[in-house]
Amino acid sequence: MKWPWFPKKFLLPAKVFLLLVLSWFSFWVTRRLLVRFIHRLAERSRTDLDDLLVKHGVFSALAYLVPLAVLYYGAALVPPARPFLVRAVEVALAPVAALALNRGLSVLLELYNRLPLARRHPIRGYVQIVKFLVWLSAGIVAVCTLLERSPWGLLSGLGAVSAILILVFRNTILSFVASLQIIGQDLIRIGDWIEAPQFGADGEVVEMTLYNVLVQNWDKTIVSIPTYRLMEESFKNWRGMERSGGRRIKRHLLVDQSSVKFLEGELLERLKRVHLLRNYLEKKLREIEEWNRKMGIDTAASPLNGRRLTNLGTFRIYIEEYLKAHPLIRKDMTLMVRHLQPTSEGLPLEVYCFVADTRWVPYEKIQADIFDHILAAAPEFEIRIFQKPTGFDLKEALSLKASLKRGLSGKGKEVALGPSLK
Repeated sequence: MKWPWFPKKFLLPAKVFLLLVLSWFSFWVTRRLLVRFIHRLAERSRTDLDDLLVKHGVFSALAYLVPLAVLYYGAALVPPARPFLVRAVEVALAPVAALALNRGLSVLLELYNRLPLARRHPIRGYVQIVKFLVWLSAGIVAVCTLLERSPWGLLSGLGAVSAILILVFRNTILSFVASLQIIGQDLIRIGDWIEAPQFGADGEVVEMTLYNVLVQNWDKTIVSIPTYRLMEESFKNWRGMERSGGRRIKRHLLVDQSSVKFLEGELLERLKRVHLLRNYLEKKLREIEEWNRKMGIDTAASPLNGRRLTNLGTFRIYIEEYLKAHPLIRKDMTLMVRHLQPTSEGLPLEVYCFVADTRWVPYEKIQADIFDHILAAAPEFEIRIFQKPTGFDLKEALSLKASLKRGLSGKGKEVALGPSLK
């Protein structure tokens, strides 16, 4: 290309400038026209792959290749500047290729996350590692191209600064190893409900990345936990409970021990009419009577002679039978009602069973219904549930004491009040 009418000292800069303008114009046309046209075609197609390519900007990243191609082939028009322009294109080609490759990896990750396998084996952390390596490789290639050195020579020099690199990328290395352990041992999956009080986490795992695990708590707050910290400290995963199909109830009531007594008389006759206890009482009373007769024990002489039923023991059996008859209690899992160590506040009577519905809200409703029934049934066995006195209780006691005093003083009589009312 010869321009005899143009000053020679400005000829080379003018050619380079025009080439740069042509390169920029080709990029503008590609982004504004070609890429938009491809995006519209993708919107009309029935496949999802092209939509994902548009979503993650793969076509937009490939558009950078057009101006680089214009510079590379247009450099032949300006021979003096050709080495510089070719070197610039080769240096820029590495990050452009890394950008397009990383966006393509994002597309592959989203396709993988649609598979059922993704919840069990998430690969986001591995993809992030690959992206990091791609950018690192692109940087090394660009620097080596700029310095006209072999990449292997540059990599061999990195051995001297390996300790510094380990220190700088300490969290990355620890998180990568932790991710391998978590996924390899199947400790956490997306959708698992985990509980880690030291991190303020009690909710569902919504995302797992290389550096952190995101947990959405029951109150919809988001907690970010460093991946390597999960392997350093303990956490609870509720997946086993969900897979078993049974959610445990382990709660106790405090029984006033002074209300425990032998089962006899009117109370016994009343409980014989309870449907859930009828067979048990008939069988147990017959067994006890035969045993006492066999041993020659005179049960009429003292209530302590021989074997006898108690209201608390019968109440415990009633709760067991009630749970066995409940349609939402698992019969193939542990089911028992037991005593715990007596305390100064009463005797703990613990219910231990599993609800067939593991969802939180239905589980709480079933548990509440069970204990509502137990609390309402306790007076029928003449059992008192312990509760610390409240201000209302004290007010009632003082009111009763005052009423007794007024009634007795009106009749001109005196009476010694019991210690509970003094």
